[in-house]
Amino acid sequence: MDDNIFDLTDRVILITGAAGLLGYQHADAIASAGGIPILLDLNEKKVRAQAKEFKKKYSCESAGYIVDITDEDKVYHNCRHIMEVYGKIDGLINNAANNPKVESNSTKNFSRLENFPLEIWEKDIAVGLTGAFICSKHYGNAIFKNNNGGVIINISSDLGLIAPDQRLYKKNGIDDDMQAVKPVTYSVVKSGLIGLTRYLSTYWPEKVRCNALCPGGIEAGQPEEFLKKVTSRIPMNRLAKVNEYQGIINFLLSDASSYMNGTILPMDGGRSVW
Repeated sequence: MDDNIFDLTDRVILITGAAGLLGYQHADAIASAGGIPILLDLNEKKVRAQAKEFKKKYSCESAGYIVDITDEDKVYHNCRHIMEVYGKIDGLINNAANNPKVESNSTKNFSRLENFPLEIWEKDIAVGLTGAFICSKHYGNAIFKNNNGGVIINISSDLGLIAPDQRLYKKNGIDDDMQAVKPVTYSVVKSGLIGLTRYLSTYWPEKVRCNALCPGGIEAGQPEEFLKKVTSRIPMNRLAKVNEYQGIINFLLSDASSYMNGTILPMDGGRSVW
């Protein structure tokens, strides 16, 4: 086996939503394998600080840009800028997603389907799904024009494969119509990314491989009661550690997965098996 099969040296790879918890981990995995992580987010201060950190930690090239991925004109111009600076794009990770902050009051719980605001629906779809389409349209086309082609990874979820178990969020002493639930947009966006993956995997198949990663939940200080309930539904009896998706990101971007295309890959401790 080629010793450099996992190597990403000098590969220019874009990460949307790079300021988020997983976005940072994806970028770190790329930098540690010799790649050039390009961090895209609305939080300019954070992605520029992260790029500076990666440069110091790994002696690699890196850059952070403020890009609203729901604005096609901004994506188009950022793509042109990156091509002018680096001359190519080798990979794209469609990672960005809204973290819905839905207001509630004493009479309605707005996470529930019957109360869910159309405005929030449209914003969540715009970021998580339309944004992935726009980025694939422009950055993906640049990857196609690259002599060596490249890779697109769509970050879906185990909840793109299975329905959310709303019992996880249920609390005693609260009326059913006031119980918090996982919002409908999460399932729709993550399922939509699987459909986008299948489409893209056959669109530029000789040059651009596209796969979807379906991660499970990450342990990040959740209440003990919630952790007990959710881990009981996972065969490995735990959530993922924050850095446990780095290996699969490296694999999917590298030549180690050179014949993997159109794959919908669960990595959820076995949750979607039950």
